[in-house]
Amino acid sequence: MSKPLIVVLDDWEDGLRRLVDWPAIERWANVVIHKKPLTGPALLDALRPAQCVVLMRDRTPFDRALIEQLPGLRYIAFTGTRNKKLDLDAAREAGIRVGHTDWGPSKASTCEMTWSLILAASKHLAGIALSPSSPEWRRAHAAALLPSVLEGQRLGLVGLGQIGQRVAAVGRALGMEIATWSPNMTAERAQAHGAKSVELNELLSTSAVVSLHLVPSAQTRHLLNRDRLRLMQPASMLVNTSRADLVDTGALVEALKEGRPGFAALDVYDAEPLDPDHGLLALPNVLLTPHYGFVSEPVYRKFAEGLQENLLAWLDDGTVIREAVAG
Repeated sequence: MSKPLIVVLDDWEDGLRRLVDWPAIERWANVVIHKKPLTGPALLDALRPAQCVVLMRDRTPFDRALIEQLPGLRYIAFTGTRNKKLDLDAAREAGIRVGHTDWGPSKASTCEMTWSLILAASKHLAGIALSPSSPEWRRAHAAALLPSVLEGQRLGLVGLGQIGQRVAAVGRALGMEIATWSPNMTAERAQAHGAKSVELNELLSTSAVVSLHLVPSAQTRHLLNRDRLRLMQPASMLVNTSRADLVDTGALVEALKEGRPGFAALDVYDAEPLDPDHGLLALPNVLLTPHYGFVSEPVYRKFAEGLQENLLAWLDDGTVIREAVAG
């Protein structure tokens, strides 16, 4: 009997290749690991012979149309606990079982990434950093870059879950006033985390920094549309380490051209990797990072540990550990 084929997608950082004990798995299965993103016919060609697919988060959308073209697929394992781009209903209808891993310290990692973006942007680090190719102590364009100070300014948090609470704690330590809004926010819940509950329009129009920390839903898709973005001040900054769905990207490009908000620091995008011709890359008032919020050694170690456990159990007797349930 031939061995089943396991196809691993989107291991961009070589984290799974390095941290999973693949020889233990290859005793029972053939494994192909893809580092570069696959789309279209190349993706389908890679997946057609597979009985098992490993997804790194939601980097590759796995919708009904794709699932229906993979009759041999029997098991999907994804890293983390949530995958918004995997159609669980379609997988279940096709008889495909789905398991996932635990998270690791991703919330701490994302909070740190959020503050890395805020501080790098507010201090103009990209424009003043010294390097072998730019050794000038005061470059001409950097001479006029006088950074602001965050102390005493308002930090507006759209969402105050576990990541938002961490971001708020750092903001308070820096002497910022914390304002927050979410669809179900209460004054009492905000106060418990040292924040003030305000209406969304007030948060956008009065905050020096607006940082997004909501799980997208039908209610919050494109929450920051053209009209709401225009409420932000010319000196304000929009930060998104959550999900691109929360922002109308086309409207954001136009808003940045108009200078309201004055700056955007982003780690998430509608389609990833970001297209080299994307309108955001043509703007001078952005800081763009390649979706690195959750990317860290401890998180990937947890991914690898869970993935190895999942795959070995499935290969042994079809057991699905941490089975994902369609909702």
